[in-house]
Amino acid sequence: MTQGIVVVALTLLLGIQPITTDMYLPALPLLARALDAPAASAQLTLSALIISFGVSQLFWGPVSDRFGRRPALLVGLSLYSVAAIGAVLSPSMDWLIAWRTLQGIGMGAAVACGRSAVRDLYEPREGARVMSQGLAGLGLFAMAGPFVGALVARHSDWRAALGVVSLFGVLTLGFIALRFTETLPRKNPHALRLGQIARNWWLIGRHPTFVAWMALTCASWCGLFTLLSTSSFVFIDVLGTSQVTYGLLLTSQSFFYTAGTFLCRFLLSHTNASRTVAIGGAFSLVGGGSLAVMSLAGVQSVAAFMPAIWLFAIGHGIHQPCGQAGVTGPFPDKAGTAASLSGFAMMASAFGAGLVLGRNMNGTVFPLAFGVGAFGVLSAIVAWTLVRVHGDRQLHAPAAASA
Repeated sequence: MTQGIVVVALTLLLGIQPITTDMYLPALPLLARALDAPAASAQLTLSALIISFGVSQLFWGPVSDRFGRRPALLVGLSLYSVAAIGAVLSPSMDWLIAWRTLQGIGMGAAVACGRSAVRDLYEPREGARVMSQGLAGLGLFAMAGPFVGALVARHSDWRAALGVVSLFGVLTLGFIALRFTETLPRKNPHALRLGQIARNWWLIGRHPTFVAWMALTCASWCGLFTLLSTSSFVFIDVLGTSQVTYGLLLTSQSFFYTAGTFLCRFLLSHTNASRTVAIGGAFSLVGGGSLAVMSLAGVQSVAAFMPAIWLFAIGHGIHQPCGQAGVTGPFPDKAGTAASLSGFAMMASAFGAGLVLGRNMNGTVFPLAFGVGAFGVLSAIVAWTLVRVHGDRQLHAPAAASA
């Protein structure tokens, strides 16, 4: 594949996540009313998808190391597309949660294999630059998703918003089937042996470079997840914005995230990855911290909150390309397993954050402000400590892990 095809494929495979999560966010209040369910149940349609997405990556990573990225992608995207159509036709909240869970399982193949393919084709530093290109494309989907979802929800209903999601899944499956060629240089016949999986998890999970980058991606992603899972209720129900205005606000947040990926690529051309994310940590700290401080001071204004959210989004756009490339850097022969282990950690931590948020959705701005604030501070701390010490030590894993 040419690098252009790789970037398009990576954009689709990584972009499936914000399309799946963001497109229907403006319709969440409508969904809850239409299915006669509380806000916590509506929020569970997102949390269930996230945890199944995270857990499934533990399966898809070794599968792709054993059989190749392309077969895993074709099976996973087929499952995703069927489940997406089922979600559109759901007669109740229970059915919707079940279909969204299956969607998350299929989505795990897309993201795990996309990240793994980057390591198959590129060394870590170049991989971070390519990853930033793919994540910039993801940012475009993230910009369009909430606004399109808001328009669809306004002129139709929540089923139509999920229908757009299902269409995206079918189109992505078609592109991968037609244009994606295998990237795995050598299949590992032992990748699915349980003992070997456990040993690889242990060796990868204790590698200091992996731990540093995984901690950063988890902290930054939890902040974004907090924003996504609470913002529709805070901005629409508490602050009184319309669905279309809310969609525009999320679009602006995605614009600044995309700007962060471009800034990441610029910084990587002038310095190393650990210094790049140190700069990103400043954005995370100022953005998240000021959001929490404003809420404590009694400020409850869209005009005041959005600049802080934009700063946090820029930091997120810097952290994710470096972090997602960094976790696979020491493991060229086990990139699928390393990417899946990191992906699981990200989604498990987000699911934990979602459970806390679900119990504290109290009709105020505080769950959003305190959550984003805490994870913004944590992102900065990790970037300035763990990543500074271990982030650029792209050493290969111990030989025992290569069995």
